[in-house]
Amino acid sequence: MGAHHSHSHDHGHHHHGSKNKKALKLSFIIIATYMIVEVIGGILTNSLALLSDAGHMLSDAVALGLSYLALTFGEKQATLSKTFGYKRFEILAAFINGVTLIGISVYIFWEAYKRIQSPPEVFSGGMLIISVIGLLVNIIAAYILMSGDKDENLNVRSAFLHVLGDLLGSVGAITAALLIMFFGWNLADPIASVIVAVLIIISGYRVTKDSFHILMEGAPSNINVKEIKESLLQIKGVRDVHDLHVWSITSEFPALSCHIVIDRDVNQQDILKTAQTLLHRNYHLEHTTIQIDLNEENCEGDLCN
Repeated sequence: MGAHHSHSHDHGHHHHGSKNKKALKLSFIIIATYMIVEVIGGILTNSLALLSDAGHMLSDAVALGLSYLALTFGEKQATLSKTFGYKRFEILAAFINGVTLIGISVYIFWEAYKRIQSPPEVFSGGMLIISVIGLLVNIIAAYILMSGDKDENLNVRSAFLHVLGDLLGSVGAITAALLIMFFGWNLADPIASVIVAVLIIISGYRVTKDSFHILMEGAPSNINVKEIKESLLQIKGVRDVHDLHVWSITSEFPALSCHIVIDRDVNQQDILKTAQTLLHRNYHLEHTTIQIDLNEENCEGDLCN
């Protein structure tokens, strides 16, 4: 009976994921395809704004593709050699993505710098058409992602934010194209591209910083380790807490391990239960490993660890 029950629950959860996966896959295909169009368009019209928007779209396509792969990989069961399954893949991929974004934006800054010094001729008509279609493509992708579970899944949410940033990039390119068409102001092109590059470098920096923090086994930002230690020490019978580690296996999957030193005459199981309930209730830590050590009253030197 128990087995049957857990199976049906699992099935329900899986259904959730497949909706997200469909949304991610579809928007990935749309954006990746249009990105290629935009690169070709950027080269033909000689517009850096289009190329940088394509760079932003690349960052999007990568983010969407990674999120899709992360959901696919994350479903793979844990094995004896990879005891957490493939959940870390998402973080590793995000890290690579972040570093790539920083690289792209640095390149755009450099190109824009050269262009501001001697603005080249830009074909604003073609630029306008391509950037308007790009805007529509982004709106469609954003709409598709909104139909996924935005609140629930960090991946879908970050993909959605990426697409919104992309919308801004397209708006920038459209504005630049109009300025060039009506006022012959060729500087608008590198300026628009710099604005997009700033967007790219900000998201690149954030992604890199967050994923690096998780890869370095840093404590999740929403968890106060000092506070956890203090609340564990409040438990009756607990003398000391040491070797306390809190880290993330992947985003939204925190884990904790620690040693709790307790008095000899208290019930170990009770304290363990209390500690686990406390961690679960107050800090949403479900993956906890707690080792109980007995308090040695009359011990000498090194035996007191």
